This record gives sequence, C-alpha cells and structure tokens, in this order.
Amino acid sequence: MVSILDVRVADAGDTGDTLDVSSMTLTFEDHFNDLSVSAWGPGTRWISHTPWNGDFGGARFSDPTGDFPFAIQDGMLRITAARDSKGLWRSGLIASVDAHGNGFSQQYGYFEMRARLPDGPGVWPAFWLIGKDRSTATSEIDVIEYYGDKPGAYSSTVHVWHRDGRHDATFSRINVFATASPADIHTYGVKIDSDFIRMYFDGNLVWKTKIPPEHRQPMYMLIDLGIVDGITKMAAADPSFMFVDYVRAYQFK
Repeated sequence: MVSILDVRVADAGDTGDTLDVSSMTLTFEDHFNDLSVSAWGPGTRWISHTPWNGDFGGARFSDPTGDFPFAIQDGMLRITAARDSKGLWRSGLIASVDAHGNGFSQQYGYFEMRARLPDGPGVWPAFWLIGKDRSTATSEIDVIEYYGDKPGAYSSTVHVWHRDGRHDATFSRINVFATASPADIHTYGVKIDSDFIRMYFDGNLVWKTKIPPEHRQPMYMLIDLGIVDGITKMAAADPSFMFVDYVRAYQFK
C-alpha cells in the first residue's frame, strides 16, 4: 500500500476533462491482498464506521468479527449485508480516517474504486468522500450511490451539509447500466481540483460540476454496502455481497 497522510495542495487549477493517471503520483493503494480493518483503529488502513459514528439506511454497520462483514475472497474485499438472528439487517462500511483524524485524506487529486456491485431491490452500495474539517459544514462527494430499486443508472452527488441546517446539493443520474451491468467489474472515480469535481466511469468522463468552496480541503474515502431503509429492504437478497478489487488515490504532479 502506498499512503501519504493528509495530503494538501494550495491550488490545483483546472486540470481539464482528460483522465491520465500516468501523469499523477500514486498516494494510496489497497488491493485487498490482506484485510486491515478494525472497529476504530489505531494502526489499520480502515475503520468500520463513519468517523463520527453515524449509521444510516436500513442496516447497522458492524464491527469486524471473523468473516463478517468483511472478508478477502478471490483477491477482493467482500462486504456482506445479512440479517441477524433477530431478522435485523447488518452490513459493513470502511473509512480511511478514524475518529481522531488519523489515516489517509487528500486535498484534490483522483480517487478510484474498482468494484462489482450487488443488484436487485433493497441494496445500496456506495463510494464517497467526506471533508476532514466538519466544523462549519460537512462536505460530501458521492462518487456512486447505486439503488437497486432504480436500475439502469447510479447517482453522483455533491453535498454541503451546513451546521445551521441548510443543505446544498447538485447531482446527476449516470445512465450507464442500460448497457453495462453493475454486477460486472467497473471503475468509479472522481477527479477534484480547485475549479471542478469530475466523475468517471471506466475511465470515461460522465459528469462534472463546479466545486463548492467547502470542498477545497483534504477529503477521506468511505465505501459501504447499505440497505435501503424502506419496504424494499424486505426484498433484498439475504445475504448480499459487494466486491471491491482495489481503491486508489493519486495526486497531481
């Protein structure tokens, strides 16, 4: 694993729509040849909760125990969502920064996940970033949220959750699953510079939007297999699986 902690860049400028990782420096890489996840750290690449200990959706995110909810299978990270003995959904989330701010975060650059997603009603896999400074607002970039209830596309969203209750957001439905399948291996990426946030699917630009000022800061990565908190969670496959081949981050040279 390559990892530089809390990478900061003063001004990246507009880096354009072209994606060329050969012109960037690799700063983080996890191929999941081994499993480095703990409930809260320290000393692991990932923790198994949001750093602010926030659950969401119809499944509680679990501490790692044995092979649940995380395991290495066929050289990939397997995240499992399943019902417990009481019929309640449990699942998994990993974050690259812990509750004390330790771990990997980076200002600007390119962040990418290569993964195979579950499909069908009730599933809600995601790859997203959160700004490290949450004192006045939470800056969030949802690179991908796939709702199995809404096949054919996934959602990419840029959020600003202000502490005074205001919420700003811009989003796009990425209509790629009319021809591609979420159950196949694909790359989902975001390139962030001081002017734009750009989303990529299999290396191709699919959406871009102006960067809010709140997002000009180091951001850390999260990956989870959520379950929709609604009636469709009753129809979700039990168990459901998300497979992550790798996660990488690059910085502009």
